[in-house]
Formats: sequence, structure tokens, C-alpha cells
Amino acid sequence: MKFTKTLFRFGAVVLLASVFASCSKMGGLPAEYITVNPNPLEVKANKVEAEITGTFPEKYFAKKAILEVTPVLRYEGGEAVGTTVIYQGEKVKDNNKVVAYKTGGKFTQNISFDYVPGMKKSKLFLTFKAKIGKKEIQIPEVEIAQGTIVTATLANPLEIAGATGADAFQRVIQEKYEAAILFQIQRAELQKKALTTAEVVALQKQLTETQKADNKQIASLGIASFASPDGPTDLNEKLAANRKKNTEGFLTKELKKSKIDATVDAKFIAEDWDGFQELMMQSDIQDKELILRVLSMYNDPAQREKEIKNLSAAYTKIADQILPQLRRSKLELVVDVIGKSDEQILAIAKAEPSKLSLEELLYGASIATSASEKAYITGQAISLFPEDWRAYNNLATLKFADGNVDEAKALLATAVAKGGDQPQVNFNLGLVELTAKNYKKAQEYFGKSAGVGEALAEAQGVAYIQSGEYNKAVTAFGNSTSNNAALANLLAGNYQKATAVVDAVKNPTADTYYLKALIGARSSNKDQVISSLTKAIQADKSYAKKAACDIEFAKYLIDSDFLAIVK
Repeated sequence: MKFTKTLFRFGAVVLLASVFASCSKMGGLPAEYITVNPNPLEVKANKVEAEITGTFPEKYFAKKAILEVTPVLRYEGGEAVGTTVIYQGEKVKDNNKVVAYKTGGKFTQNISFDYVPGMKKSKLFLTFKAKIGKKEIQIPEVEIAQGTIVTATLANPLEIAGATGADAFQRVIQEKYEAAILFQIQRAELQKKALTTAEVVALQKQLTETQKADNKQIASLGIASFASPDGPTDLNEKLAANRKKNTEGFLTKELKKSKIDATVDAKFIAEDWDGFQELMMQSDIQDKELILRVLSMYNDPAQREKEIKNLSAAYTKIADQILPQLRRSKLELVVDVIGKSDEQILAIAKAEPSKLSLEELLYGASIATSASEKAYITGQAISLFPEDWRAYNNLATLKFADGNVDEAKALLATAVAKGGDQPQVNFNLGLVELTAKNYKKAQEYFGKSAGVGEALAEAQGVAYIQSGEYNKAVTAFGNSTSNNAALANLLAGNYQKATAVVDAVKNPTADTYYLKALIGARSSNKDQVISSLTKAIQADKSYAKKAACDIEFAKYLIDSDFLAIVK
């Protein structure tokens, strides 16, 4: 028994000696002494960032030791090396962080790496380079974290529709024709020479042509008869009324003779004060502004008539040039010119695009049903009208939607050269920047994109996701029911809202179902994970491998139901 106790004491001494010897040699630092936050790592604002907190245990750090600690993230295709921090023992005369031998100490280091896709499958290590005095010693590296959550990278600007430059195409264009029938002073009878002036004859001719044309119709035909404002009110009332009556009779007769079906809208205005002011301002009469100012002081028509008569005596041009033009019936014909139908425009755009105007081509592209047809017609618009920015911009939106971002960018550069600082072009340039994760530059463009519509909020939401500002992203998306809006709510921790949004997506894709599976994983809803992943994989088989490698589903890697659908 005594021999056994002696042997036990001897063994304990040997064990302690070996531990102290190990400490004096600064052996491996167990992973249990080190924590990483977050763990697993996570992509945010296109960065992989984390805080590493560790403890040097008591009697570990030799008094003459210098230890360099470097975080290294190893991933498929490469590695990222973090900032090295140097620690030193108590007896080292240098300016590094000191760690006491007896009590040990805590240490904190931060990592910040630009994200690259391979980091999804990665391991974070601490590597060590140490020496005690002049002797280098080997300390094995330690793995402290595994895998990176990359859910934030699912934000997809390619799902956002670009902004197009609107066409000015109008199916119906109105043409207006006017003519005046003049009357003698204080007379209402129609004179032959007044009915055969060039403008009256031209209006009658247009009536006939409109009646015969297949693509024209009379929108309105009006008469407004007046008296000049220099006579008594009662007389002017009768004159204007009779001028209207006689003109209407003449026009109705002409319409009947030519078998033109049109309704005449006739009215009269006793004193044409507005016309008087307009003609005065167009004239070269001296002091015309002063004359009008003085006349405007009189609200009583009778007093104003008196003053106009007085002025007419002093200013003969008023009597000779202004007042005679106001004794008239004004004829106004409005014709609707009906343009090509949608079917005609599309057919001509395909067969003979040169026979279409720029606005017709741009409109045709907007109503075409397939992306290839839209691209062809827009390309023809560029060829035929190379100086207009809209066609370049609109073709860029088609290229962008098809994933040809570089081609879209080149077309937008031309659009800028042709049209300058257009909101639609700025918006589309912002989308291009989002594809490169340049969210700051994208926001600059979006700041110059006012008026492009609801897509602006959607794009800003994606920019906020990329910058890691998830609550701002949720606010920007508002009531949007897009994949990106669902992702924003997922990242912000609004799992119930995220589910509601993803369920409301109009045309769900594999991405939509995958997002719903991620929501299920974060909210520990296995049924949602399995059912949603099943739909995602049915829509796109590549999602099986994607899910199997996604650390969001790490806890399901031993679940037979999960394994059955991702195998």
C-alpha cells in the first residue's frame, strides 16, 4: 500500500512536470479557448467579417515568447489572409500586446474579407508563428469556424425590369384647320369675296378630303361669331347673333351639297375684347401696352366702347387694322387622323421597318410579345434613327433582362452620349452597378432616376440588401411581392412576413421556392424546408446540390427526408 502511494505521487509529479514543460514550450491552443462571432461566418455587404475572441490559459505564454497570430480563411480555389497581431511575454522588450505568464489573458482580433463565391464552403483557421528567445517553435494551426452563410448574396437585380424611354406614338392625332369670314362694319350679311378667301376654300377642301379618307374623321366643326368691341352692346349682340345664324346656314348648306355628315357647333360672342387685346399685342401700334392698360381699367363695357372709339380716332391703325378683323365668324375644323393598328405596325416592323416612324417603331417594340421580337424592332429603330437615345436605352433593358450585362452597359453608354442625363438611363446604369455589387455607385444613379416608377423602390431595396442594411431594405420594398422583398424580410428576421411575401410572388421560380425553404430552416419548420426544396429541385435540378452545400441547412444533413431530396 505504501509502495502504491509512493508510485501515485511520483506519477502525479511526472504529469505536472510534463504539463508545465508543455506550457513552457507553448503547445497547441485548443479551439475551445476561442470563439468566433458570427459562427458560422456570414456574408454581409459583400464582406465576410467576424470577431475572434480567445484566451491564453494560465501559465501558457512563456515570458520570453513572441507569438504572431494570423486568421486565414481557406476555401475552394484559394485563401484569404487576415491581419496578423503580435503578442509578447512579460520579459520581451518590444511594443506588442503583453500576455502575463501566470494569469494568461484574453485576445480579440477581427477579420474582414471581400467575399468570393468559393467562400460558401470554407474553414477559418488561426495560424501561429512563435519563438521563445531566439528559438522558433511550432504551434499547430487551429480550426475555429466552418462554412459561410451566403443568403444575402441571393439578392438578384436581374429580376428588376429596366426603365424604358417612352414612345410618343398616338393612334389618333388631331389636326386643326381655321378660317375667318369677315363682315362689314355693323353688317351681318355674307359677302361673296369673304366666302372665297384662300383659307375658307382650304377649309372646305379639307372637309371634303376628310370625308373621303379612310383614316380620317371629323372630330368637331365649330363656328364662333363676333362683333368688334367699339359699338353699343345691344347692337353688337344682334350683329354677332345674326353673323352666327348666317354663317351656320352657309356652312350647313355646303355640308349638305358635299354630302358630308357633320354636326355644326355654333355660338356667338357680342364683343370680342379678348381678340382685341390679342391683335393689339401682335401689332406695331405705338403705346399698345399703355392703351391696353388704360382700357383694362374699365369694367363697364359701355365705357370701354367709348374709350375704344376715342382711341380709334387718335390711332387710325386701330380703326383700319384691328377692328375690321374682329367683325367675323371664325370657323374651326378638328380632324382625327387615325394611325396604324397594332397588327399593322408589327407586320410592317418585321417586313419593311423603314416605312415606320421612330415613334411607331418604339411603340411596336413595346407591344411585341417576345423578347427576340422586341430586340429586333428596337435594333431597327437604332439603325434607322441612330441619334435618338431611347432605342439604345430600351435595347439595353432587353440585354440586361437576358443577363448580357456588358452589352447593356455599352448600349447605355451610347444612350448617355446621345441623350444626356436621362432618368431611365441613370436607373438602368444603377441596375448594372448592382450586378457588380457596387451598391454605393448604384444609389448615386438611383438618386438621379426620379419618375421611373415602382421599380426604383425595388432597386433601392436590393441596394440596401447589398449594403447590409436589411431594415432599410424592408422599408424600401414596402408592399412588394418579389423574391428580393421576401429575401429582405428573411434577412431582417421577419420570417412570418417573408413567408407571406414569398407566397404572394406572382410567377414563382426555383429561386422563390428555395427562399421559402431558407425561411423554413431559420424558423425551424422542417415541413416547409422539405416541401419547398422539393418544388425548387423540381423546377431546377441544380438546387439539390446547392441545398446540400448550403450551411443554412446544416442541421438537416443527418435528416433522412432532407437527404432523400438532395441526393
